[in-house]
Amino acid sequence: MRCAIVHYHELALKGRNREAFERCLIHNIRTALLDLGVRQIENLHSRIRIWLPLAVAPEVVRERLRRVCGIANFLLGQVIPLQLSNPSLDVLTTAAIEEITQHSFSTFRVTARRADKRLVLTSMDIERELGAAICNKTGKKVSLKTPDLTVYVELLSKEVFCSAEKHEGPGGMPVGVSGHVACLLSGGIDSPVAAYRMIKRGCQASFVHFSGRPLVSRASEEKVRELASVLTAYQYNSRLYVVPFGEIQREIVLTAPAPFRVVLYRRMMVRITEALARQEHCWALITGDSLGQVASQTPQNLCAVEEAADLPILRPLIGMDKREIIDEAKHIGTYDISIEPDQDCCKLFVPPHPSTKTRIDDVLKVERMLDISSLIKRGIEHAELTELSFPPPTR
Repeated sequence: MRCAIVHYHELALKGRNREAFERCLIHNIRTALLDLGVRQIENLHSRIRIWLPLAVAPEVVRERLRRVCGIANFLLGQVIPLQLSNPSLDVLTTAAIEEITQHSFSTFRVTARRADKRLVLTSMDIERELGAAICNKTGKKVSLKTPDLTVYVELLSKEVFCSAEKHEGPGGMPVGVSGHVACLLSGGIDSPVAAYRMIKRGCQASFVHFSGRPLVSRASEEKVRELASVLTAYQYNSRLYVVPFGEIQREIVLTAPAPFRVVLYRRMMVRITEALARQEHCWALITGDSLGQVASQTPQNLCAVEEAADLPILRPLIGMDKREIIDEAKHIGTYDISIEPDQDCCKLFVPPHPSTKTRIDDVLKVERMLDISSLIKRGIEHAELTELSFPPPTR
């Protein structure tokens, strides 16, 4: 029988809460694989076993499990029966040969783990005897330090699992164990990575995008829907709010001195996002700020923007440089979408010399000339909601 064995690291440290975390992880795995016909998932000691239908392509399972937060790594292979009292390695050797013939290699090693200590053979016995059998049948050499291929063997109570495919998962925590957060999602590189980092810590993310409409086209909105779709593959269900922000920006421009506009835009975005976040029962707002990267992300301006919010504002990228952020965007699959050209509201009415050391007293003085509550109400009332799901529903 074909199956996958999933390992997790951080969940194992959760003490009395461990069972709840494991249940959440199993639920997420089931959701990620539901349309593939996967029905049987078992919680074993420190690992999870997924029975795979024969018709399911391994590469599809591989891509799905690589996105399940909470998984440290997983193996794809086959399970064969094994008797505790009288174990025979003939069937295991045959299974191992089947697994390794799918790969090109010159050297190999066998790594065995024994979950049930009642088994007569130890892990070292399995490694030694199975390695010798593979050498005799294939003529390949053993390399314990730098093998081209590793054969993984997991000895369970009544069965043994054999695999030559080990893949890394995202790690972190299962989505759903850390509550809901609201992420300000632009069409750029940074904010999708910030959202992913919170999803990886177990948060269910709702997204809020500020469009320059009606002063610009819907290009940025279509791009953000693509980004939200990619992120939904990591959390299975998403809600995306698109807020037309062009007219609100115009009112700020007509009232505020040019150097303060960028901070005022951001403060208004934070207020509208917070109002939507409370509707979604979120406990925090998430931004893609990286310290000092642009004018709105200087220490003084970050503080000036944060003063507008009552909910905590979390900045997962605050200490990262651009290269690190780009590398992670490529890893999660958002980079190619983010670099597509669009008409972002952040580029509207941007002054040539924005203030980089904005004082909160100056901002509050300017905001007294604006009808803040009316602008927030307008943003909420005109927000357009799209619900996304993964796997996408079949038609």
